[in-house]
Amino acid sequence: MRFKGKRKNRRFARKRVLDVKLSSAQRRQARLRKATLVLGTTFCLLVGALVVWRGGEWLLRRFIYENPAFAIHHLDVQTDGIIALQQLRHWAGVKLEDNLLALDLARVKRDLELVPMIRSVAVERILPHTLRVRVTEREPIAQFIFPQIRAAGVHDRGVYLLDSAGYVMLPLQPHQRSRPASTNDRLPVLIGIQPADLPPGGQAGSPEVRAALRLIEAFHYSSMAEVVELKHVDLTSPNVLQVTTTQGSEVTFGLNDFDLQLRRWRQVHEYGQRVAKHVVFLDLSVSNNVPARWLEASLVPPATPRPSRQSYYRKRNV
Repeated sequence: MRFKGKRKNRRFARKRVLDVKLSSAQRRQARLRKATLVLGTTFCLLVGALVVWRGGEWLLRRFIYENPAFAIHHLDVQTDGIIALQQLRHWAGVKLEDNLLALDLARVKRDLELVPMIRSVAVERILPHTLRVRVTEREPIAQFIFPQIRAAGVHDRGVYLLDSAGYVMLPLQPHQRSRPASTNDRLPVLIGIQPADLPPGGQAGSPEVRAALRLIEAFHYSSMAEVVELKHVDLTSPNVLQVTTTQGSEVTFGLNDFDLQLRRWRQVHEYGQRVAKHVVFLDLSVSNNVPARWLEASLVPPATPRPSRQSYYRKRNV
């Protein structure tokens, strides 16, 4: 027979409890130690980062950006046009003994391309001592003459040059050119334009001006450039361009398809040679039955054959 003891009430059983009571001052000290540890760690990290940053800067300056081993000893500047090399070096803002690695190539390129006569620039470092600069210049194909007032009320005339894309440029000063100005390179003169339509350093936005420049460019590559020379291109009349040649002819062009109109002009010119006539007026803007006015060739001084055009603004060996 099994005997069971009386079950005890668990509520009265003793338990071992670790009862640790911390005072409020001790809790504050614990939190303060944690905060101090976090702040100290953060401060050490910041100081370390600052030391690495400043140390890296010092190392870069000492061994790269101020290192005479990378000083510029040779400025290799070349251009396909007429701007003097010394002037290009001045505009580039680069001097000998400048540090090649510290030089901002984008700044050099930007400063040069801000000059209206320059179309594009390529800048290259060639370690350890050479900076190479290659310049492509704009080639003027027309000019615009406008009146201007100098000091003391003296009247003078100003000149704008325009390239085939319509960029407006001021002529180079004598000290900015690598060779003297040519007296044989006579550019056609645009007339009938307001000076406000040609912003210096900007691009002409007038459709008539753009059409006149397209005509001049097409003329340079046509067979007519061998026998006549453009003198004026008048934009006064709407929807047409009135051209005057140095040989005394007046030719009216439409605003489109200049190659076709130039070929028709060549045919008229050849016909005049066969019948000993000189065309005084020709309207090529009319598609059929081209109006023309003739003069006896004997009354006109003989035209001098013109050689193929060589631009004054381009180097002969480029």
